[in-house]
Amino acid sequence: MTSVVVMLEAGATHLGVATDHVVESFRNDLWPGYKTSAGMPEDPLAQFPLLEEALAALGVVVWPMVGLEADDALASAAAMAARDPAVEQVRIHTVDKDLAQCVEGDRVVQVNVRKQQTLDEQAVRDRYGVLPESIPDWLALVGDSADGYPGLPGWGAKSAAAVLRRYRHVEDVPRRFERWEVTVSGARRLAATLFERFEEALLFRTLATLRRDADITRTAEELRWTGPSPELAATGERLGAPRLLERAETLAAARS
Repeated sequence: MTSVVVMLEAGATHLGVATDHVVESFRNDLWPGYKTSAGMPEDPLAQFPLLEEALAALGVVVWPMVGLEADDALASAAAMAARDPAVEQVRIHTVDKDLAQCVEGDRVVQVNVRKQQTLDEQAVRDRYGVLPESIPDWLALVGDSADGYPGLPGWGAKSAAAVLRRYRHVEDVPRRFERWEVTVSGARRLAATLFERFEEALLFRTLATLRRDADITRTAEELRWTGPSPELAATGERLGAPRLLERAETLAAARS
C-alpha cells in the first residue's frame, strides 16, 4: 500500500491511497519472472479488501488497482496534481525506489516515513546518481529483485549511474565503448553486454516505467479530506479499533 498526499497552503489537506488489489498486472505478460501473488500467505491478501473498506469509511480516496499497479496509480495521481496550479507540493509516501522517477524539483517529492527522509530532485540524484527521468533506465540495467527482473549481467549501481549521468537513457549510450565520454571500469565488457542484450534492457525499462495514465481521480480537489463517514464506527468495531472514529474526528476538527 502506498499513498500520495497533495500539499496546499494550509498543509496536508488532500489524500489518496493506492493498493495492489490484485498483485498481478500487465507487466506479468511482458516478463514471466515478474512478481506475482504466488507463495504469498492468504492472510495478507485477504486483508486488502478490509483495508480498502476502512480507508473509504475514513473518507480517504482509495485506488484499488487491477491490471495496473498501485505505483502506477501514484504516478498518475502525482502527475495530475502537479499540473494543478493551486497545488503547492505533492508528497508521495512510499519506500519503493521506482517512484523516484516521479520526483520533479521540490514540487513532487518522495517521502520515506520510516527513515524520516524526503527526496527532492537533488536528493534523488545524490542517492541513485541519476536524475529522476533516468531511474527506469537505471533500474533496467541494475535490476529490481523485489519486482522480479534481473537487470543486465555486470551492471551495478555505480556503473549504471556513471553512464546514465552522461547519457540519461540507454538508447543514447554510444554502441562503441571507445566513444564513451565517461570512465567506467570494464567499459568494453559493459558495452558488449548492453548491446548484445539491448532489447532485454528496453524490456526491463518498460517494466520499471510507471504509467501516468491510470483511470483514477481526475482533479486534485477530489482528494480533499473532509473527515470520516459515520460508517467508520462500525468498521472500527469490526476491526478491533473502537476508537478509530473518535481519533479521525479529532484529526478532522484540527484541520478545519
